[in-house]
Amino acid sequence: MSELMATRSEQPQRKARSGLLEPLEAPRPLAPSDLPADRFINRETSWLDFNARVLALAEDVATPLLERAKFLAIFASNLDEFYMVRVAGLMRREATGLAVRSADGLSAREQLALVSRTTAELSRRHSRCFTDEVVPSLTHAGISIRFWSQLTESQRERLHDYFHEQIFPVLTPLAVDPAHPFPYISGLSLNLAVQVREPGGETDHFARVKVPQNVPRLVPVELDSPAAGGARRAGEHGDDQPVRQACFVPLEEVIAAHLDQLFPGMEVINSHLFRVTRNADLEVEEDEAEDLLQALERELARRRFGPAVRLEVDSGIDADLLALLMRELEVTEREVHRVSGMLDLSALWALYGLDRPELRDPPRVPTTHPRLSAEDGETPDFFAVLREGDVLVHHPYDSFTTSVQRFIEQAAADPQVLAIKQTLYRTSGDSPIVDALVAAAEAGKQVVVLVEIKARFDESANIRWARELERAGCHVVYGLIGLKTHCKTCLVVRQERGGLRRYCHVGTGNYNPKTARLYEDLGLLTADPGVGADLTDLFNVLTGYSRQTEYRSLLVAPQHMREGILARIDAEARAAAQGRPCGVRLKVNSLVDEQVIDALYHASQAGVPVHCLVRGICALRPGVPGLSETVRVRSILGRFLEHSRVLEFASSDEFWIGSADMMHRNLDRRIEALVRVGQSADRDIVRGLLDHAFSDAVSAWDLQPDGRWERHTSGSDDNRLADYQHDLMTQAVRRGHR
Repeated sequence: MSELMATRSEQPQRKARSGLLEPLEAPRPLAPSDLPADRFINRETSWLDFNARVLALAEDVATPLLERAKFLAIFASNLDEFYMVRVAGLMRREATGLAVRSADGLSAREQLALVSRTTAELSRRHSRCFTDEVVPSLTHAGISIRFWSQLTESQRERLHDYFHEQIFPVLTPLAVDPAHPFPYISGLSLNLAVQVREPGGETDHFARVKVPQNVPRLVPVELDSPAAGGARRAGEHGDDQPVRQACFVPLEEVIAAHLDQLFPGMEVINSHLFRVTRNADLEVEEDEAEDLLQALERELARRRFGPAVRLEVDSGIDADLLALLMRELEVTEREVHRVSGMLDLSALWALYGLDRPELRDPPRVPTTHPRLSAEDGETPDFFAVLREGDVLVHHPYDSFTTSVQRFIEQAAADPQVLAIKQTLYRTSGDSPIVDALVAAAEAGKQVVVLVEIKARFDESANIRWARELERAGCHVVYGLIGLKTHCKTCLVVRQERGGLRRYCHVGTGNYNPKTARLYEDLGLLTADPGVGADLTDLFNVLTGYSRQTEYRSLLVAPQHMREGILARIDAEARAAAQGRPCGVRLKVNSLVDEQVIDALYHASQAGVPVHCLVRGICALRPGVPGLSETVRVRSILGRFLEHSRVLEFASSDEFWIGSADMMHRNLDRRIEALVRVGQSADRDIVRGLLDHAFSDAVSAWDLQPDGRWERHTSGSDDNRLADYQHDLMTQAVRRGHR
């Protein structure tokens, strides 16, 4: 990015004054009224465009086959969460008559209509991709998904036995009549709506059969001649080897084929699959709850009874059955989604785990950061390494296990460590981080853990972690009333010869070794006294009654992060006016905060090059004459989830990494932290990552002024190669600074 690079290395760094950053000049007041009213893209539309990009990866024939199945599953899960949270919120606004409009001026009703139309088309593409493309390709590769009518007699016989042994005992058919009210339908459960009739009778009766969630959704069934067929893969010596073929039948198909055994003596007229999505947003009155943990547990129990926001049915459903479901579930035609083929394609995750490596991306094994590599078989002393200088880690290229996890484990085992303070937003089911903290507490160390029990859809798991940590003697806190604690921070206090010394980690991703292998994230390990002092102050805010508002090396939300970002964007505009090198580059998951977007518009009008890498939602319109001519927005989706947040301000050669996206919830309703990357070598690495992301070597989507996303493919026409180029470039830069 040459326009961002000129003479930047000569720019002076801001100096500390009394331990604090010298304050930037206050940003000039913006005048949004001078900007066009249609300058924002609708947030919900932008999110649906993001999920359309996920779907495009499933539709891409260059994507390995099981990766295509994975992207179909991700699309389905994404859409579920979108309805449970975003659509549920819009429906609540519509029902209560709130006249709040979106930033682009649409009412809740208008947005719901827009969502309904867009989702209907995306769902048709989703089903078509699965049925017409992925299923035939899987079959050709020796992995078949068959319906009951496609099975041989011997296969059906085997499934008869399976049904009686594994399925029938757990089924509970529920009749609906004056003595049996319509049953409660839990959110995201699969159900069969069944019509039965007395032999010789004319009156149809309705019954519901829930598809059990503790039985595999895709039931394996042996082929009559497993060796038949042409599926082969390369052997160790380059020769083609036959592969064991696999056949699966959807569980609901097996149940539907045996309904006569659930309703003996009755005539089964028909059956149709349906699925309900419910409002899953939690509402806890934190300031009125005497015990937040108990209040949240009660709210979690109520979540399953939230109102229905979507009803998915198979496309051939009987009209009378559909009318009954709509009436009992209190949904309108707008909330009904007719699906061709299988409902809930998140079940395809089961296929992704099959032993067919040739149908997935080549394995990527994380490597240990060069400065943390073992020498002569001895694990390095992390504290000695950090005293020599910061370590910037880039997951999943750099191993989380041999960097962040080992840092915490060493701290837990080190007798000179007096205290560990940690935030936990999401972690894995068998978390080694939690194990290390438990061990530290049992060893007599002061361990303080802020467990964010309001982390959406991880509330139950985090409550379990909180109780386990409390039993081990850790001091567990749940954050601040009205705010979620989303920052990723760890502070270690160690007794050394010269006194106490603080060692820190500030990252962009969760302390989760499993997602660290799938998500792209950055983390800074440092012994910088300014960062240590800032984290000490921040943890005092989180655990006590501190009202700290000034920090040395951090930008903290909601205290002053937005103000700090706006001031730095404005400083780039001032640099442009003075003819100095300038530029803003952002890498975030979402960009929807109107104040930040307006600041970027004003910077663009001043001539500042603005480049935004936004994985998901983006409300900014790039390339609009007179408004955002110097703004470029692109989105990268591929093998790893682009999750890191990076901000670059070229005139001061500042790079910041952290947990915050450019959204209202992050800047106003969460505790977030961005840390400044201090070492020149580390800044070069982050600069190189951004240079690469905006280069033609990466397959990406570019946002157009009218809100459309246009796909740009690399010379190889393969998203995944970009990850390897990315890795090679990172390692080359790093070797140059060892």
